[in-house]
Amino acid sequence: MTTTLLSWNPFLEEYTTPYQTPPFDKIKTEHYEPAMLEGMKQQDAEIEAIISNPEPPTFQNTVVTLERSGELLDRVVEVFFNLLEAEANDEMHELAQKLSPLLSEHSNRISLNENLFSRIKSVYNHEYSSLTGEDKMLLQKTYDGFVRNGANLVGEARDKYKALSTELSQLTVRFAQNHLKENNRFLKVVTDSSLLEGLPESALEAAAQTAKEKGVEGWAFTLHAPSYIPLMTYCANRELRKEVYMAYQTQCSHDNEYNNEEIVKRIVNIRMEIAQLMDYKTYADYVLQKRMAENSGNVYKLLNQLLEAYTPAALKEREEVQALASRTEGVDFDLMPWDWAYYSEKLKNEKYNLNAEILRPYFELSKVKEGIFGLATRLYGITFKENKHIPVYHPDVDAYEVFDKDGCFLAVLYTDFHPRETKQSGAWMTSFKGQWKENGTDNRPHVTITMNFTKPTASKPALLTLDEVETFLHEFGHSLHGMFADGTYASMSGTSVYRDFVELPSQIMENFAIEKEFLHTFARHYQTGELLPDEYIERIVDASNFNAAYACLRQVSFGLLDMAWYSRDMEFTGDVKQYEKESWKKAQVLPPVEEACMSVQFSHIMDGGYSAGYYSYKWAEVLDADAFSVFKEKGIFNTEVAESFRKNILSKGGTEHPMTLYKRFRGQEPTIDALLKRNGIKK
Repeated sequence: MTTTLLSWNPFLEEYTTPYQTPPFDKIKTEHYEPAMLEGMKQQDAEIEAIISNPEPPTFQNTVVTLERSGELLDRVVEVFFNLLEAEANDEMHELAQKLSPLLSEHSNRISLNENLFSRIKSVYNHEYSSLTGEDKMLLQKTYDGFVRNGANLVGEARDKYKALSTELSQLTVRFAQNHLKENNRFLKVVTDSSLLEGLPESALEAAAQTAKEKGVEGWAFTLHAPSYIPLMTYCANRELRKEVYMAYQTQCSHDNEYNNEEIVKRIVNIRMEIAQLMDYKTYADYVLQKRMAENSGNVYKLLNQLLEAYTPAALKEREEVQALASRTEGVDFDLMPWDWAYYSEKLKNEKYNLNAEILRPYFELSKVKEGIFGLATRLYGITFKENKHIPVYHPDVDAYEVFDKDGCFLAVLYTDFHPRETKQSGAWMTSFKGQWKENGTDNRPHVTITMNFTKPTASKPALLTLDEVETFLHEFGHSLHGMFADGTYASMSGTSVYRDFVELPSQIMENFAIEKEFLHTFARHYQTGELLPDEYIERIVDASNFNAAYACLRQVSFGLLDMAWYSRDMEFTGDVKQYEKESWKKAQVLPPVEEACMSVQFSHIMDGGYSAGYYSYKWAEVLDADAFSVFKEKGIFNTEVAESFRKNILSKGGTEHPMTLYKRFRGQEPTIDALLKRNGIKK
């Protein structure tokens, strides 16, 4: 880096953009490092000012001042790491490797600062009982955060914690980079059209476009979801399905520079060591103390309840798919994982006369967006207005001003829909700026939702599958949680809640995807304008629980794998693939594949914040089924129910315990019954 702090840097000036959004059109890669270094320097000075304050420590001069510190650093970090996921280049990846340990060391300088912790502890001991509401929660959260980040460690233990946390930050970045590069390097080129029998026109057109972009003849397939899923679902050629399936399932396990097996071992061992330094037996024990589940026993209780309830139905679902495959291919046919999507789709079509492709023309992306934005308008009164003057980080990205029902500015929302080589796979919501209140000003958030949806082609607009519509609803639910934030302190605002609560606002939105009243607001054929026929909607509803038990056990298997890695109290030195297969075998419905390995590409639990927390999706599904039953009872567009959900859940962030918030909305604790009924497991 040749840039110095004396060079002009957009991060070091007040933004002059609308709503002070990041000036993406001016930010260059060389701006990150000097701005981040300056941000750390400024926060170090702010911390020094707190501990050298001659006044006795108080909630305001210590805890609140700490909460408000690091504004410049936060500004740079939020842009850099969001773009590292959504729009990164090799230089940014190298920079992440360089800066991550520096940021970890900086964080440790704060959390392990004895003088700072002494002041916080004094406030905790003397003011805790007199504080109320958000102030009391912030003090508790700050004190617990320091303790959980090593503030009570001394001597060798403190030094070891510093070293481990720095190494962990580097390893998680390497894990993600390896996965991205391994994903991007696969390209299957097909020149014989007979090998692609069964693929719908939309998939063939997309594959032809990919081939053109890559400079090859024929049809090209990648491991990105819009390419991979149609091939696995519709391609009649079993060998091609197997080849692409194996490429997907063996990512980061090959004998090359992108192999993540040793990184996985080290990540899980470091997390175990950190937990044990804090006097917890396992990393799961450490994590779950600050979750709704509270402990490993409650997590396993949920996973085992689901195993017991869904396994019989899942085995029956497998038998049905196997029977169809045997009728088609012969009685000796063994159903393998690369066959599941293909024959499941055939069975679904046979039973319900429904497949993803007949629905696709009714889910044109711009109309889906109008429908989902319109749903928020109908429920909460908020409105969206695209603003071309707000800079964006890629031409695919759109920026919207969001206004509350009283016309006041609520948030900025960025949408980023399509895959590219610079973007990680999957879908997520995050923010470039959180929400907080200070000196009478409500600082409103800048939220972004990022997805990897089917791209438009030369002859068609972006036409989504129903699954993609559900994904959009899911991430949009997260964005509502961020946009409705109404807290005093940024660290407890919006989605800053327990991990097993954060999926409730997203998953409850998925319920609307099969509601006729909602679908009729936007689902029209992109060419004819015909409304999605009631007959199709009836089939969607009838098919909504198709293979639901299999899908449930798949999620349970991921939860079991996650808990297996993080419930360990001894160093792991074994074989990653074999340990994985043993960990989740009781939730497996299909035969295991020896070479396949998920752990080495399981970003959620290795570098994505869900370590010892993947069960959260099923935990939140229990909550969302229970909560949506209120909408079903009183009307899916009922504004009183929506206002209660906003007031008690969406706007509160982490200002109160999530069960307190949930009971305030629902009137009682959730039960698993609503989920079992929704999935047809319990009548």
